[in-house]
Amino acid sequence: MVSQIGLTGDVMLGRLVDERQQKRPPEAVWGSMYERLQSEDALFVNLECCLSTRGEPWQRTYRPFHFRADPDWAVPALESAGVDYCAPANNHVLDFRKVALRDTLDELDDADIAHAGAGRTLDDALDPAFVTVDDLTVAIVSFTDNVPEYAADDTSPGTAFIEIDVENDETRETVREALDRARQNDPDLVVASLHWGPNMVEEPPESFRTFGQWLVDEGVDVIHGHSAHVFHGIEVYDGKPILYDTGDFVDDYAVDDRLRNDRSFLFELSSTADGRLTELRLVPIEIDDCAVHSADTDPAQWSRDRMQSLSEEFGTTLEREGEELVLSLDG
Repeated sequence: MVSQIGLTGDVMLGRLVDERQQKRPPEAVWGSMYERLQSEDALFVNLECCLSTRGEPWQRTYRPFHFRADPDWAVPALESAGVDYCAPANNHVLDFRKVALRDTLDELDDADIAHAGAGRTLDDALDPAFVTVDDLTVAIVSFTDNVPEYAADDTSPGTAFIEIDVENDETRETVREALDRARQNDPDLVVASLHWGPNMVEEPPESFRTFGQWLVDEGVDVIHGHSAHVFHGIEVYDGKPILYDTGDFVDDYAVDDRLRNDRSFLFELSSTADGRLTELRLVPIEIDDCAVHSADTDPAQWSRDRMQSLSEEFGTTLEREGEELVLSLDG
């Protein structure tokens, strides 16, 4: 049996998306991609907002944006698409302070949506998530290097914050602790979800490449990166895909005419029952009217061309199949 796991970039359901969704059915946020998302055997997303109507905007340090979504529609939306895992380890999970973070964790727990990388304490934030996909057990660990003031500690909620530096003793200790916990369930696949780096950068720095490769050496099978709002090229290291950045998937952001942060992909990863990765398929998407849609002809071609060009710099060749790109991982 081959299982298919969908990975997306940032899913930001707050602000104008939240306003628009008050007048639309929950599944409308997935636009023309709705049925494709439902067809995945599992779906992992970066949740770039709080799920709460409570709390006051973070004011302790300067934050230009504050994102939260009403869970009355947002949770049914996540459920309708079949989201199995949300990564809350990012720079918006504490935008409305501790009460909204706790609400987010409670809402995900109540909906049986797995999460990792943020918690009621640092120990909680370091706990991996486990998702059963057909006969596969997938473990997910999640970290961020964004907003150190949002970091969890021994008594306060927050994120699993790390410095992206393989020479940093604390980083190595923290990551290895989370990976050791993940291995206790003897998973078939280990995914590292990383919300790393600044916005609107076009390629990962060398330190990220070193860190991603180190994670593979430590036993991670897939790197699921996000944060830049634009997709980056894909590297295959020791047979394992490193998605440095998967871009945006749903939001209300202003669009950069050159970088086109409204364009990206649904990344579909195929694995056999024993955890052997066989293929990565990229489905072009475009954000419009606070929803995600299958990209039209010209935007899809722009995204394909750009992804192929960016990936070639890592020695990665993606082949076109219809409107999609395909990367073989099977030898």
